[in-house]
Amino acid sequence: MTIRKTRLGLRHCGLLALGMAGPVFAAPFERDLGEGLRLLRLREMPGDLPAGNAAAGPAVVDVRYATGDEAAATAFRAWLEFRAQRKTPVLLLVNAETAPAVLRALQERTQGRGLVVIGPATEAIRPDVPVTVAAEAEQAAYRALADGAAVAAVLDSAPAKVRHDEASLNRGRDAEEAAAPAVPAGPRPPVDAALQRAVHVHRTLAALRRL
Repeated sequence: MTIRKTRLGLRHCGLLALGMAGPVFAAPFERDLGEGLRLLRLREMPGDLPAGNAAAGPAVVDVRYATGDEAAATAFRAWLEFRAQRKTPVLLLVNAETAPAVLRALQERTQGRGLVVIGPATEAIRPDVPVTVAAEAEQAAYRALADGAAVAAVLDSAPAKVRHDEASLNRGRDAEEAAAPAVPAGPRPPVDAALQRAVHVHRTLAALRRL
């Protein structure tokens, strides 16, 4: 009887421990960016890679600060080959803190197949759409969204500040930007420049009817 109670007690403690550790093993970080576009953050690969057709449709895939070895990078590249198509593009956010193995896997990417790499230009990666942003500002904006900031706030979606990224994708043509969502009142979190640029690219592609 004593042994049985002890085992039950240990099991109960184990369940409590799992409950307390729940946030560590939370569901993948996703956000709705509007107009059929979703944000998916991958922090640990290959564990965070969606299975099957998860996150189908245009997506911003954020691998800034992601970890992963060569095997994880190989799995990620295979997933991108399957996932990134012209009608369902992947707008991939990278930076200098992305795992080196992942950045190396992107160096041999095929251009024009639905993968658009966005981020600061470095020796390790030449993005399709470069973004100039200080490392501290990018990290602060990245954390703000994870801490509960509204998507519209980190995008700083004021119409006057919307940039046209069409020149990076289709020079010589104009596109109409979609109406920007209202930014909630109150203290504004830092603007996520890379995420903002990804949304603008998506809106441009939609305006050009390439999606």
